[in-house]
Amino acid sequence: MINIVLPVDFGEKTDQLIDGAVKFAKQVNGKINLIHVAPTDIGFAIGDMGYQYFPEVEENEIREELVQLNKLQQRILAHDVDCEHLLKQGIAKDIILEYAKLKNADFIVMGSHGRSGIYDVFVGSLTKGLTKSSPIPVLVVPIHN
Repeated sequence: MINIVLPVDFGEKTDQLIDGAVKFAKQVNGKINLIHVAPTDIGFAIGDMGYQYFPEVEENEIREELVQLNKLQQRILAHDVDCEHLLKQGIAKDIILEYAKLKNADFIVMGSHGRSGIYDVFVGSLTKGLTKSSPIPVLVVPIHN
């Protein structure tokens, strides 16, 4: 069985990415390993008293993201594609590569949001970063507006 790591961010194009990954998984008899990387600063806020940490905000956000991951997993399983998921906090590129190695991934499937140029200069691109540094092949699914 082919192991596919599929990072998701719950953005508006996640459904298109899932559809592309499911199609690919069916073609290669693959298993999808969903991963969502949450930022480490979810519960922090800046106020009059400087930085403050609110653990309940972080806990609620993580709980909601797990619910979303479970829904995506069920959607993939409904297409008769084996699937599991993981939620971690940290630096997305590093966590995704660690997970891909842990799962002996054959592919990492990422979405291309059609951004380029100035966007990459100022914001960066996770997909672009992974394609440059990953020892595992990265399949880029075109995502259209």
